[in-house]
Amino acid sequence: MGNEYRIALAGNPNTGKSTLFNALTGLRQHTGNWAGKTVSLAQGSVEFKNKIFQLIDLPGTYSLFSNSKDEEVARNYIVFEKPDVTLVVLDATSLERNLNLALQVLEMTKNVIICINLIDIAENQGIEINERLLTNRLGVPVIKISARNKIGFPLLLDTIDRIVTGAIECHPAQLQYPEEIEQKIQQIEPEVRKIVGNQVSARWVALRLLDGDQSLLDEINRLLVLKGVS
Repeated sequence: MGNEYRIALAGNPNTGKSTLFNALTGLRQHTGNWAGKTVSLAQGSVEFKNKIFQLIDLPGTYSLFSNSKDEEVARNYIVFEKPDVTLVVLDATSLERNLNLALQVLEMTKNVIICINLIDIAENQGIEINERLLTNRLGVPVIKISARNKIGFPLLLDTIDRIVTGAIECHPAQLQYPEEIEQKIQQIEPEVRKIVGNQVSARWVALRLLDGDQSLLDEINRLLVLKGVS
C-alpha cells in the first residue's frame, strides 16, 4: 500500500534496539518468517501522519560481515529486501565502538537514520554528543533518544516521515580506503554493476568480493537464479 513503509532496526547487542522497537510498536507486533526462510524476525507497526511504518527488528550484531547467521540475516535484509529506512541504534556511552556498524550500514544503503540511544545515561556520565556535527560528517540524520523514557520519539518519527516523503535526502559519507584498495574497487565496480545494476551498491559488493565474502556471492547467485538471470 502507498502509505505503508518498511523500517529496519539494526544495532549492536545491548544498545536498546529492541527496547526502541517495543516502545514504538507496543502491542502492534508479531513474529514471522522472513522471505521464505526459517529465520523469524519481530515485526510491528506504528502509525504517524496517516502513514503506517512497519518496523522490523533485525538480530543484534557487531558487524555485517556474515561471520555468523545473525550477521548474514541482518545484512541480507538491508541489502536485498531494501527497507525504506534503516535505523541504526547506537549506545551513547560506547559511541566509538558502535559507529563501526553504522559505517558498514552507510556503505550498504542510502536512507539511514543514526539513533543515539541511552542519551540520558550518557549525560549523567558527563558525555556530550554533538548530533549536528555527526549529521554533517555522516551525511544522514543523527538523532539523540532514550528508548526507555521515549525521549526524542516525535523527532525520530518526523524524520522517518520526511525521508520517505522525500523532504530529506540522505547522502551517506563514503569511506576512503588505502590507494591500493581504491584502485581495485575501481577495476571491479563496473563489472559488478553490469550484474547487479542499481539494485545493490556496486561499490559495496566490490568491497565484499575483495574481502572474499563467499556467502554474499552465494546469495547474489541465488537471487539471480530466482529472477531468471543467467
